[in-house]
Amino acid sequence: MAINVRLPDGSIKQFQQPVSALQVAESISMGLARNAVCCEIDGEMCQLDKIINKDVDFKLFTLRDEQGLEVLRHSTAHLMAQAISRLWKNAKFAIGPSIKNGFYYDIDFEGAVVTPEDLEKIENEMAKIVKENLPIVREEIGRLEAIEFFKSHGDNYKVEILSELDAETVSLYRQGDYVDLCRGPHMSSTGKLKVFKLTSIAGAYWRGDTKNKMLTRIYGTAFEKRAELDEYLVRIEEAKRRDHRKLGKELDLFDIFEEGPGFPFFFPKGMVLRNTLEDFWRKEHVLAGYQEIKTPVMLNQQLWLRSGHWDHYKDNMYIVNIDEEEFAIKPMNCPGGMLAYKRKPHSYRDLPERVAELGLVHRHELSGALHGLMRVRCFTQDDAHIYMTPEQIESEIENVVQLIDKVYSVFGFKYKLELSTRPENSMGTDEQWNSAISALKNALNKLGKYYEINEGDGAFYGPKIDFHLEDSIGRTWQCGTIQLDFQMPERFDLTYIGQDGEKHRPVMIHRVVLGSIERFIAILTEHYAGAFPLWLAPVQVMLVPISENQAEYAHQVCQKLLQVGIRAEVDARNEKMGYRIREAQLQKIPYMLVVGEKEKESGAVSVRNRKKGDMGVMSVEDLVAKLLGEVQAKSNDM
Repeated sequence: MAINVRLPDGSIKQFQQPVSALQVAESISMGLARNAVCCEIDGEMCQLDKIINKDVDFKLFTLRDEQGLEVLRHSTAHLMAQAISRLWKNAKFAIGPSIKNGFYYDIDFEGAVVTPEDLEKIENEMAKIVKENLPIVREEIGRLEAIEFFKSHGDNYKVEILSELDAETVSLYRQGDYVDLCRGPHMSSTGKLKVFKLTSIAGAYWRGDTKNKMLTRIYGTAFEKRAELDEYLVRIEEAKRRDHRKLGKELDLFDIFEEGPGFPFFFPKGMVLRNTLEDFWRKEHVLAGYQEIKTPVMLNQQLWLRSGHWDHYKDNMYIVNIDEEEFAIKPMNCPGGMLAYKRKPHSYRDLPERVAELGLVHRHELSGALHGLMRVRCFTQDDAHIYMTPEQIESEIENVVQLIDKVYSVFGFKYKLELSTRPENSMGTDEQWNSAISALKNALNKLGKYYEINEGDGAFYGPKIDFHLEDSIGRTWQCGTIQLDFQMPERFDLTYIGQDGEKHRPVMIHRVVLGSIERFIAILTEHYAGAFPLWLAPVQVMLVPISENQAEYAHQVCQKLLQVGIRAEVDARNEKMGYRIREAQLQKIPYMLVVGEKEKESGAVSVRNRKKGDMGVMSVEDLVAKLLGEVQAKSNDM
């Protein structure tokens, strides 16, 4: 009987006997076969030597595909591990996956101290193994046999992983003297792993549990071509220059101290930035028909049991005992929003009801996961909850997408959309989930928005749309989200009186635009490299009098700017003018006004722009009009 291999375009390759994936590739194109690194057979990633003996759906991947690049990087993680096993004979290996933009391996060096200076030594050994061009061979053996194999090598990490697997057989990958437990697939030989770079060292608890041993995590990356690696390394250096943690200190915006890991401090300039952002958020929400509320930061256990968070999220919550009753500091604003809705009866005429909150939440994140303002333990979510009738679902989703689109465009952000479907730990019926997912799809289709499906990654109470925005150097960040929820209204017995005079259950949307205020500020700091546009800049104008004789006039001009809402300061320190201008440039202040005797006599200022340089002399009135126009336009051209 013939074997039918269906290709992505729907065409079928037919074979009279079992064939390897590579032979299928060769039947399509010898050039494709030369470039192919792995394949997908009936949805499963496989090596090219995989034998096909039945009808299948088949797809090939090269290093131009994300899947192919993942195989290259995962293989390079094994290459690094082999090099380390040669240099540190007692090293034991935990896990070494490919990740976005690279790979890592968690290693137990058993007391040996490995530093960033050792990375070059590891890279040199990796290069030797590449020259050896060792075949990378897949072997399938019994799980119990694999346990004995790794026990004999004293590798307790692999033994622990194998002991928890529910499988009779497992796959090992062998390259020369190095053997690793892995599902694969991998490149065919170490000779194909020529372009790589080890980038950093960090600590990581085994399985992310602080009760376990701290391992050494070594990060790296790999590419098909040297030019691609060089371009990536340039981007990494640019990202370091833009690091919000570094800029936050240099610009005196925010910081995190040892006394409060994961709990950020905002300083005066940082508060100006934050308040300006929140004022913009509030204005846009008023225009979009939202009302603002504020709910308590701590509520009792019964509320969190009713919402489902106690069962699904307890390990991430801070819990305290008050008057012999357990309370939780809120990790989310939603349950408080439910109580706010229930405070009074609602009619269908009241819906949709759009309620927004800048709510401070706390979540217990592992210390190893904390990262500046990007990953913290307390943050402010720009939450909103929309209560509506089933007929209003699609139009409300459209409204939220349009609001997010409007806000992101102010910062010059492009974005991609991802629709996440039902997870394994979900609440609710199949009918509710199918209806919710269809509503999200219909709204996006109506708006003409392209989106990708992320199977199984929705919230436990409903599907969601995530907005992945792209910053000025091409990095993506997940910020906005829209979650459709049939469960919370049920759990909290939310109702409205319909046209028929009967009680009905509203449908609910959870959504954020910025996500976390703290995280969004971190993203903006890196997006603008600290050089915020005029409307956001903590200090918009710095006046620099040439000498003490012009200091009083500089303060008079400063006062005029302050009176019309322009954030201005005077630097009249006993320092050279060039030094003070340079200081203003280092603080990335958009405008510097140099004031000399001529400017004082004519009631003018000499204007220097952070980006454009000297802009000549202007009257104070013309300058005020120019600045106010730029602030109102929220121009990004700075």
